[in-house]
Amino acid sequence: MSPSPSYRAPWWLPGGHLQTLYAALVGTPRADWTRQRWDTPDGDFIDVDRSSGAADAPLVALFHGLEGGSGSHYAGALARELARRGWRGAVAHFRGCSGEPNRLPRAYHSGDANEIGWILRRLRAEARAAPLLAVGVSLGGNALLKWLGEDREAKAILAAAAAVSAPVDLMAAGDALGRGFNRVYTRAFLRTMKKKGERKLERFPGLFDGEAMRRARTLREFDQVVTAPLHGFRDTDDYWTRASAKRVLGRIEVPTLLLNARNDPFLPAAALPGQAEVSPVVRREFPEEGGHAAFVTGPFPGNLDWLPRRVTDFFGEAVVRREAGSRARATGIMAARNAVPQ
Repeated sequence: MSPSPSYRAPWWLPGGHLQTLYAALVGTPRADWTRQRWDTPDGDFIDVDRSSGAADAPLVALFHGLEGGSGSHYAGALARELARRGWRGAVAHFRGCSGEPNRLPRAYHSGDANEIGWILRRLRAEARAAPLLAVGVSLGGNALLKWLGEDREAKAILAAAAAVSAPVDLMAAGDALGRGFNRVYTRAFLRTMKKKGERKLERFPGLFDGEAMRRARTLREFDQVVTAPLHGFRDTDDYWTRASAKRVLGRIEVPTLLLNARNDPFLPAAALPGQAEVSPVVRREFPEEGGHAAFVTGPFPGNLDWLPRRVTDFFGEAVVRREAGSRARATGIMAARNAVPQ
């Protein structure tokens, strides 16, 4: 299989905003998901949508972005690529993102590394000997990277990982989303986030200041009232600082692809990590264009094939290297045993 080419935006789709918005309009590739409900250790639940494949085929876990899920355009595009390769997929919905309110007086957030770790450990046990891989998009990418940088057992769980359009500097990303045209995205996010907030207040009166939530016009204001206090942060600044993955990228031991477009409206290019800020096993790929979780290619009306192909190509290379290393270690062990006098 030929490697995926470097990304080039189509001439008819210029600029980060158009590329970002158009990706959702191209049409989400149809995916046949089978839903499973998992009870969490703390008495809540998440829904995991699965795609079929052989029991020994690689299993790819997807962690979605803010207010996303298995219906997001990037999830459908990934499912189509996995089917083409004969791989399996699993979209792990963050709490409250599968169409039904979760049970507890909490939701999800950009730095939920513990949730990532619990999900991946369960998938690792289910996958048995098959390679387990993980990709996080946007918010899910930041949370996945944070787990990779903090969990010393990550290398024993994952063969490789990828983070796409991850806002690794939440302070820079959050402030950017509060300015200019970016407020269009913010209004869309807040529309569904506030609806979920209202449902929380119906079940848990007084959980947070409902009037302040309704007045929120930026993610900073919403996180100050809702996200930060519900998840143990002092305020928005504390949340955005502690939840940002950028500060732990140098500790990652799992081969990881970090893919961000430099014209991504959600994260200024100046906030992208430099080579000295990531570990040697992290591959930075920052094409000039692509928008946010978009990377549309081809003649009009375009397609969404490039992104899932690039991610799965990276995974395939990592699996081959990992298996080659395992064989080499096994050969070395056998040679050492044979060299010992009986």
